[in-house]
Amino acid sequence: MYEEIEAVLDEHVRPLLRTHGGDMEVVEVEDGVVRFKLKGKCAGCPAADLTTEELIQTALTEHLPQIKQAVLVQDISEDLLNEARAILKMRHGG
Repeated sequence: MYEEIEAVLDEHVRPLLRTHGGDMEVVEVEDGVVRFKLKGKCAGCPAADLTTEELIQTALTEHLPQIKQAVLVQDISEDLLNEARAILKMRHGG
């Protein structure tokens, strides 16, 4: 199943993500649901939900009928958290 999913993603999804400086990684496949993370410039993008629904889910469900849904797993990097902490610290005089 993973090989089929990766083949569809390589052909129909990743080339488009790469034009925006991004990529994706499949995290888990269970009961017809593919969970994935966006990487590179696509990670944390405000359009990520649209990308998920319109691009990734459509490609997977059209080519692999056993796939019911694609779910974006939001992952916040430690660098981003540290940057947010520093901003809050500056604002609150800490």
